[in-house]
Amino acid sequence: MDHAAGSSQDAQSLPGCYRHPDRETGIRCTRCERPICPECMVNASVGFQCPECARGDSGTGHPPAAARPRTIAGGSITADPRLITKLLIGACIAVYLVQLSVGDSFTNHFELLGKASSSGLPPYEGIAEGQYYRLLTAMFLHASPIHIIFNMLSLWWIGGPLEAALGRARYTALYFVSGLAGSALTYLLAAPNQPSLGASGAIFGLFGATAVLMRRLRYDMRPVIALLVINLIFTFGWSNIAWQAHIGGLVAGVITGYAMVHAPRERRALVQYGTCALVLVVVVVLTLVRTAQLT
Repeated sequence: MDHAAGSSQDAQSLPGCYRHPDRETGIRCTRCERPICPECMVNASVGFQCPECARGDSGTGHPPAAARPRTIAGGSITADPRLITKLLIGACIAVYLVQLSVGDSFTNHFELLGKASSSGLPPYEGIAEGQYYRLLTAMFLHASPIHIIFNMLSLWWIGGPLEAALGRARYTALYFVSGLAGSALTYLLAAPNQPSLGASGAIFGLFGATAVLMRRLRYDMRPVIALLVINLIFTFGWSNIAWQAHIGGLVAGVITGYAMVHAPRERRALVQYGTCALVLVVVVVLTLVRTAQLT
């Protein structure tokens, strides 16, 4: 993700970000002209500024609210731009430790399940019987050590930079909207008694939003596209993978991510959160349609 497009310079000659020298970038602060990467760039009235110039000083004070530095999506610049990503990873790890401690009885009650079979299964119900919380709780469960390790590494690599670019609130909304969209599509299309679990739907949403962001910044799309293709090959090439969650999350992530980075400044929050609300309406509709089919 450290390549830039839209410049006549050869990629090897691009300077490194002044705060992250290992990240090549073709973007410069419009005030001091220092090179800045997506994590450091602050959306300004014209172009982008580095955090110091956006503050209007060198740390000697705080500007008025209207002049406070903002991310490209309009979010606030924070001291820890990866806080939400860390909290999400911590939550998934904590839940997985509970799974290991309590056993299958815990997982069975919180994984995504449309409708339990009447034979050979413990006496629990599914979403069709009113346990709609499973659409959310399944996003924090994992089936094995390799499952959670792979997902958490992906969340750190993709989620951290995206959180810095969008801001905490918008990033959190994107994550949960994508995850719920993946759960809803799984509920709609998968066998009703086929359980599924994992953060993959939300993470695929982050993949989609990252692609949109890189296109918005005119970065080289090939790395993220290659990574996405590899993940899609795994999605459809391996058994026991809920491809519906991956596709649902990816589509929701692309739609929501586009709204996040392309919303007009004067109606930015309305467009961004309005899009999130519309995606959630689709989630509700898909859930009600499937429930009607199973009851």
